[in-house]
Amino acid sequence: MKKYFSLVKFSHTIFAMPFAVIGFFLAVHHTGARFHWHKFLLMLACMVFARSAAMAFNRYLDRDIDARNPRTRSREIPRGAISARAALYFTLLNCVLFLTATWFINPLCFYLAPVALLIVLGYSYTKRFTALCHLVLGLGLSLAPIGAYLVVTGAFALLPILFSLAVITWVSGFDIIYSLQDEEFDRDQQLHSIPVLLGKPKALRLSRILHVLSAAFVVSAGIAGEFGWLYWVGTFIYCGMLVYQHRVVKPHDLSKVNIAFMTANGIASVVFALFFLADIFLI
Repeated sequence: MKKYFSLVKFSHTIFAMPFAVIGFFLAVHHTGARFHWHKFLLMLACMVFARSAAMAFNRYLDRDIDARNPRTRSREIPRGAISARAALYFTLLNCVLFLTATWFINPLCFYLAPVALLIVLGYSYTKRFTALCHLVLGLGLSLAPIGAYLVVTGAFALLPILFSLAVITWVSGFDIIYSLQDEEFDRDQQLHSIPVLLGKPKALRLSRILHVLSAAFVVSAGIAGEFGWLYWVGTFIYCGMLVYQHRVVKPHDLSKVNIAFMTANGIASVVFALFFLADIFLI
């Protein structure tokens, strides 16, 4: 079990899960819908199953690339801790569990589930033909607040879409930062990324633009949702973490990429979600 948790980087669930929680309780609070534990747990299960499927499939598909990359050759499949076939079976199992969970939520979630899987699994192919792979990853994670909202309501609305736009620009921005580490390797292997396309300095500038847009969408959601002061405290911290990661990562110094990637973004999503929840339930 520990090997499979490592395979799918289970700790990275911290990025999208808080926004799924935001989408769920946004629906409960703004529509007056009743809170149901079984729906909440099914939503969490869907998040875990979909993300596990996506990550395991990525590791399966990239196993040869990972074996050639000094940074990734110690991952589970290249080093032989998990076989490629086992990773593929694990992917299929999580896809089935995801589809099963959506069946018990509502018809709309079940009908849209294959589309969600197509996006999160399809991401793994994108760096082979487009530098927009970072945006596809962001799109996959941005389904979290919309999907969680649909679990409760079975209908679309503006506010969860604004939060999803915040997620897609946030994730795309920090994935560009993370991919700076592999610019030379990706170029040698004819793989596509924003750093390969633009170079490190311009890639960082584009990442900043995406994070400015993410902050703007969070602010727009706050205005549209007429949230209270605790929401704005959370927004301030969220934006502060975006600024922080751009201050510690430089084109000529990537030593703090992992701090920017994991620590800053983990704090950004979790703290923002906590202040969101405090705002809607305490004010």
